[in-house]
Amino acid sequence: MLDRLVPGGVELCEVYGDAGPEEVACLFPSEQAVVRGLSGERQREFALARGCAHRALARLGVPPEPLLPDVSGAPRWPRAAVGSLTHCPGYRAAVVAPAGEYAALGIDAEPAAPLPAVVAARLLADAERRSADALGAALGVPADRLAFCAKEASYKAFSPWLGRRWGVRDFAVRLAADGLFRGVAPEVRHGFEGRWAVRSGYLVTVVCLTAADWSGLLTAGVSPGSGWQ
Repeated sequence: MLDRLVPGGVELCEVYGDAGPEEVACLFPSEQAVVRGLSGERQREFALARGCAHRALARLGVPPEPLLPDVSGAPRWPRAAVGSLTHCPGYRAAVVAPAGEYAALGIDAEPAAPLPAVVAARLLADAERRSADALGAALGVPADRLAFCAKEASYKAFSPWLGRRWGVRDFAVRLAADGLFRGVAPEVRHGFEGRWAVRSGYLVTVVCLTAADWSGLLTAGVSPGSGWQ
């Protein structure tokens, strides 16, 4: 699903269901320790998403190392790479890229089903819900959940730079019918673009921030260690 959404220089790996190639499901002992005692479903999510990341990083030539979560739960990526993970029932994926070429990546996947009304009201601003309703009526897609999916990918991309004081709702997005969405992150004056698709019963969104366009903007005024990485 992701192959048509990510630009050149970004490696990806995705698996469907609860079984993947043997090397995808293989974890480092320290990663296994993170999920020891959790439910079988949570262990599968963690193993397959981390396995996808290991496989994608190998394609970049990055030496293998554990991808351990920090206090927020997000993975600590090798210094040479940036990346993002996503998992939902039946689908797990990772994207990675060289840190010298990309400042940040964010992906999210959700089942292609509408959000419960109470959840949509809590996560989407009024303008976002109106825009999503219009797009959903025109294209026949669950655009309220698609908008949430776009906000989640945006949150993952920017949070390493902005810190954990912001939530998904703080990211404003506007979906377009051509498979793009435009967004604004808190404390960042410059807008950004992402891509979306509906395939195989899933909604998928991607935000890729190039180093050439974003490294200077993101580091200005942001203290090291304020975010997830």
